[in-house]
Amino acid sequence: MVGLRFPEWEVLQTESKRKERAEALHRATHLGNLEKQKVHIYFEDEGGIKKVHTTIWAITERKIILKAGLSIPIHRIHSVELV
Repeated sequence: MVGLRFPEWEVLQTESKRKERAEALHRATHLGNLEKQKVHIYFEDEGGIKKVHTTIWAITERKIILKAGLSIPIHRIHSVELV
């Protein structure tokens, strides 16, 4: 995202938490594309934890794609909540 810097380390400590995050991201992407449903994404940049309310348009191996080509690295996402 514009003006944010993302460290390389993973924010989630366990494999089970990373799996839950992956499932939530896929579900949110599906709902965003089909129903234009927005989500809250809690992520962490070098300045701390932040929240964004948006629709996930796509997901790649390393990042999620939001409106206007903005992206967030997956390894920096703490959680995704359906709204």
